[in-house]
Amino acid sequence: LPRLVREFVAQNNTSQIKHVIQILSQEFALSQHPHSRKGGLIGLAACSIALGKDSGLYLKELIEPVLTCFNDADSRLRYYACEALYNIVKVARGSVLPHFNVLFDGLSKLAADPDPNVKSGSELLDRLLKDIVTESNQFDLVGFIPLLRERIYSNNQYARQFIISWILVLESVPDINLLDYLPEILDGLFQILGDNSKEIRKMCEVALGEFLKEIKKNPSSVKFAEMANILVIHCQAADDLIQLTAMCWMREFIQLAGRVMLPYSSGILTAVLPCLSYDDRKKNIKEVANVCNQSLMKLVIPEDDEMDEAKQSMNVPAEPTSEESLSKPEAASSANCERNELDIAALNQPLSFPCSCERIQVTLNLDGIVQVLDCHLHDTSIGMMTRIAVLKWLYHLYIKTPRKMFRHTDSLFPILLRTLSDESDEVILKDLELLAEIASSPAGQTEEGHGPSDGSDVRPGPAELHVPARPGQLSSSSMKGLECSPSTPTMNSYFYKFMINLLKRFSSERKLLETRGAFIIRQLCLLLNAENIFHSMADILLREEDLKFASTMVHTLNTILLTSSELFQLRNQLKDLKTPESRNLFCCLYRSWCHNPVTTVSLCFLTQNYKHAYDLIQKFGDLEVTVDFLTEVDKLVQLIECPIFTYLRLQLLDVKNNPYLIKALYGLLMLLPQSSAFQLLSHRLQCVPNPELMQTTDNTKPSTSFKRTAASNIDYTELLQHFEKVQNKHLEARHQRAGRAEQLDRRVVL
Repeated sequence: LPRLVREFVAQNNTSQIKHVIQILSQEFALSQHPHSRKGGLIGLAACSIALGKDSGLYLKELIEPVLTCFNDADSRLRYYACEALYNIVKVARGSVLPHFNVLFDGLSKLAADPDPNVKSGSELLDRLLKDIVTESNQFDLVGFIPLLRERIYSNNQYARQFIISWILVLESVPDINLLDYLPEILDGLFQILGDNSKEIRKMCEVALGEFLKEIKKNPSSVKFAEMANILVIHCQAADDLIQLTAMCWMREFIQLAGRVMLPYSSGILTAVLPCLSYDDRKKNIKEVANVCNQSLMKLVIPEDDEMDEAKQSMNVPAEPTSEESLSKPEAASSANCERNELDIAALNQPLSFPCSCERIQVTLNLDGIVQVLDCHLHDTSIGMMTRIAVLKWLYHLYIKTPRKMFRHTDSLFPILLRTLSDESDEVILKDLELLAEIASSPAGQTEEGHGPSDGSDVRPGPAELHVPARPGQLSSSSMKGLECSPSTPTMNSYFYKFMINLLKRFSSERKLLETRGAFIIRQLCLLLNAENIFHSMADILLREEDLKFASTMVHTLNTILLTSSELFQLRNQLKDLKTPESRNLFCCLYRSWCHNPVTTVSLCFLTQNYKHAYDLIQKFGDLEVTVDFLTEVDKLVQLIECPIFTYLRLQLLDVKNNPYLIKALYGLLMLLPQSSAFQLLSHRLQCVPNPELMQTTDNTKPSTSFKRTAASNIDYTELLQHFEKVQNKHLEARHQRAGRAEQLDRRVVL
């Protein structure tokens, strides 16, 4: 047969050559008889050898019948087919490249062949084909990619190994730029990375590592946007290796592509945020996820607040990008939000990647980001670090894009208030920082001057609310039409709403008030203006219908006022009462403090209104003296011995100018039973010099002390009447509660 074919070649008799190949194919290789098929395969190989360099002219006719035999049920015949094709390819060399796809398709099937001899033969053929591809510069990568994309999803281990080996070979060829087509195969690569075989996982890991090195070297040619959602999906994989690898890629993408990744922020956050709460078993994933989160946060800039999302996009200096246009991005999100999963939201803004000297258009999908963050806050199963990260994100967005963020404030406000009940102090601190920013940001100011309707008719009093000014934060336009203090700008619309809802939460969750109430209020006094907080809470409590809660809340506020280091300046302001503002604050606090008689006296002690304190104590004889009442008097005595009232104890030395202070203290002493507090106060009063000088009449001339002169504008008679009125309400409320309890007892007996 070879001799015959050589003669035809010498004669240039192509028709006879085709005739010989046709006979070998149709009558032998494709015969029903197995021995004929084997003979036909041997004949086709011999024919190819005889043709030599001319075999390239007849490759289609030579290859097709051999590839058909790859599917033969007889393993021996499949081996003959491998051997025949090996000889054909060895002779033709580079001429087989136009037929590469069919050869690759056939080999990918043989790679998973159960017969070891067939597999061995296919491996020899595979190595030969790889050598040819490596040597040639005529490889059609564009035509091969669709087949590679299809075959990469095979679940067979040997087929996967075959695919990865070819990807590694193509990646190593300088003339073949597989990076351009990485979006086509990246998802398949990550799926292979989860294979059960350690060898295959290692090979895939190497391949992905090589791609990532290439991306770092040539970021300008990388199609970041087309691969973003693929990474988002695999960053949520259950397999640790897949998740860690995808997260490392995401970290590099964010750092290399910069703001190009912003349209995918919601999907990235969906994948990254849960990882922040991983334990030490997944420490590596947690650390990489944290870098991703921080890097993504830095991409949000103040300019994002200036353009309307729906109509305009912001121009920014381009990061290293490619010149090719990318497909429309999708923001993949899969966070669970009250048993509902977020669908992958498609964004309609096309992204283009011009040269680095040009500019790119990127739009921040703020709605998608807020939706993801809101869902994570509602998910009670997420870890502490994730909740902290969510709150940090919201705080960052309110700082960078306040105008757009305030569109979402009404929907976020309820969950932020509920987060105050979190078990973690750190979460509560971040939540308070965020709420303080919302309450003080000029972007939240409305023309009405009050927060959005929350079903309450409570309104601020005539006194002004202040917030510490931030240099450069307020523009003249933002303050137009607003009343401002000479020193500080007015609080925004949400401040009063925040105070109302915070007190409502304390009222409905008494445990929160008991365990975290003081902590929350003290932190707010650091974050906001302490005077504003006490002024507004006092104003709200003045209208509180639940008198028992009002009394408890006033007691809590009073304890904070008298003992917290954060309120040092406010105490000094109240102690002196030098300014109209401080006197106004005292009157406001006093009216609410009347819900609790003992706290009212302590406020008078703090403000050095000793005569009024004495007048109040005289009224205590008309009140119902309970165990709780005496306990509060006991605590007040303990407070008098604290450093906070050092000035008061020193004033006991000046008996002449402070007679009502001594009389007020004796009044407290007379209220107390023979207890440790009684002994403590009694010993203190025994230290007062010249007791006979305590005798005085009501018409004693007031001291020329500046403090009491400054407070002379206060109508103490009216304040005393208000005290009596409030206490009568409390007495009536106690009688009503006692009556209801008695009725309940009767029902139980019946």
